[in-house]
Amino acid sequence: VQLQASGGGLVQAGGSLRLSCTASGRTLRSYYTGWFRQAPGKEREFVGRISRDGATTYYADSVKGRFTISRDNAKNTVYLQMDTLKPDDTAIYYCAVKTILTGAYNSWGQGTQVTVSS
Repeated sequence: VQLQASGGGLVQAGGSLRLSCTASGRTLRSYYTGWFRQAPGKEREFVGRISRDGATTYYADSVKGRFTISRDNAKNTVYLQMDTLKPDDTAIYYCAVKTILTGAYNSWGQGTQVTVSS
């Protein structure tokens, strides 16, 4: 499956952005979909994930209560709604998929840059 993350941009602290992860080649409903981010000079960080049916989500403590992952399987798209953004959220954001919950993410999309100004 080919993935493409989009929707990044420049936003002021306290603002919101919605990222999209769109799939081609296979249907996203077959996969658990995760969001990750990597800031300059830092390791890649897990942000959150959503189950195949969208019923279950899980978030890193750093974004819990501010970020929301949802999916629209009809559009073959997973979303990352980011609210109350902080400068520390500045990073390249990636989406990735895996077929089983306990497995590794095995397909990654190109990232989208999110920059939060103070």
